[in-house]
Amino acid sequence: MTKEKTCLITNDVETTSILNHKLRDKTGQYVLTQGMPRLLDLYDKYQVKATFFYTGHIAQLYPDVVKMAHQRGHEVGSHGLTHEVDQAFDVLTPQQQLAHLKQSKQILEDIIGEEVISFRAPAARVDKTFPTIMQEAGFKVDSSVSSQRLDMMFSFGALKKLHWLTAPRKYYFTNPDNIFQRGNSDIMEVPISAFGFPYIGTFMRIAPALNRLTRTTLYWETLCTGRQFVFLTHPNEFIDEDRETTKIERRTNNYISYLLADVLRHKLKVKNLGEKALPIFERELKFFQQKDFEFITCRNLYNRNKSAAS
Repeated sequence: MTKEKTCLITNDVETTSILNHKLRDKTGQYVLTQGMPRLLDLYDKYQVKATFFYTGHIAQLYPDVVKMAHQRGHEVGSHGLTHEVDQAFDVLTPQQQLAHLKQSKQILEDIIGEEVISFRAPAARVDKTFPTIMQEAGFKVDSSVSSQRLDMMFSFGALKKLHWLTAPRKYYFTNPDNIFQRGNSDIMEVPISAFGFPYIGTFMRIAPALNRLTRTTLYWETLCTGRQFVFLTHPNEFIDEDRETTKIERRTNNYISYLLADVLRHKLKVKNLGEKALPIFERELKFFQQKDFEFITCRNLYNRNKSAAS
């Protein structure tokens, strides 16, 4: 039996300055004038239909950063209101989570005039009971889990991300009370691909050869199981911005977290930034094209599986 071969290229769009290791509105201008055009042109070249997850903050600052993807036929999804560490979804109360979800959804729908159904949490930080809140807010798809990814100690929210170790690898409808388990909720989880190492833009830039090995391993898994590829990248990985400071901003009072999630992570993440990242990413897209994968969006995947279920 021939297994389904689908690839979801997903993009988190925010005002994070990787070079300066902080959020800054000026970075959004670079995303608008460099990052998005470079990615959109590359996607046109390989006939990719992608999903873009926007924070409400960048969408309000630069509505055109949303419109330009939507006008080219890509899906617009929510990335919450802000990427501020103290506003992560796994530290907000349920009432705050719901308010953030509804507001970010409304901001994007007002810009594109179309329903927004897909979501990814900033830094992929969610609570177990998140499906219930998502459903109340009117979402249908989440892509915040990264099954069997092992580098969570280099990011914030690491303890809750340990649930990734046992989460299903293929897309699944979640347990209403546990986003990391299969169940009968109406929320579909689309896990970000990983095989120990994450299949994401950051890792692709830091270690291109090891990333290709990860992708090859994931490819053989897909041939066996039909597991979808879900690649995560950011337009701000493809910008050449000004260096404002060499100071590494401390975002936590925990010294170990500061060393791992701020200092070490920053030193790794600045490798192959900007235009240098484009040919590395293009090799990934070329691989999927040569292997006859279909590029689809989160919305496409959801609609297909809801139709099949009914």
